[in-house]
Amino acid sequence: MRMVRVLGVLPGFVGFVCLVLLTASLVGIEIDSTRVQATTVPCLDDDAGGCPVGMTGSDFHVPWGFSLIDVEVNVAWNEPEKAWIGVVDAKYAEEGNCPPDPNGLTSCEAEDFEFVAGGPEDSDEFTFSLKPGDYRFTSGGRDGASLDNQLVTITSTFHISQVGEILLAVIGILLMIGAVEMIYPIELFWKKYVKS
Repeated sequence: MRMVRVLGVLPGFVGFVCLVLLTASLVGIEIDSTRVQATTVPCLDDDAGGCPVGMTGSDFHVPWGFSLIDVEVNVAWNEPEKAWIGVVDAKYAEEGNCPPDPNGLTSCEAEDFEFVAGGPEDSDEFTFSLKPGDYRFTSGGRDGASLDNQLVTITSTFHISQVGEILLAVIGILLMIGAVEMIYPIELFWKKYVKS
């Protein structure tokens, strides 16, 4: 009987760890902000045909494993009145759409893109929820802006996906109940109660 009680500590500990992970996921784990100097495409009044849009030269790949966790990336920039930043599907970098040239400039304007997050409509920041796929970051200047770079702050917050949180809650609670049953069997208490 004593051995069963000792062994009951293990599922109780695992259940406790599951519930701690669940709590951390509900609160969210935030990673320290990163600050980078980002190139911005100027939009001068003499630009014929509208303001040009710049695009990163390589895809930002989000693997399928990100379907198990929720990662939110907050992007904020310090010159919102002069420039904008956005995220688009990597399909726009393919030939026939809006591929960037060696300098990172596309032949398209902001209206030609369907933004996954951000874009000219966002004033000074946006939140990008990472889903599996390939993406490209884009940027452009606002009318008359001669800005060519600015400071961008990136902050990431991690959560376990809803399905994962539900599984952790169920497993944690069941393990804790099992541990209590192993250490203090309800049947023994019931027999003592009936005898008394």
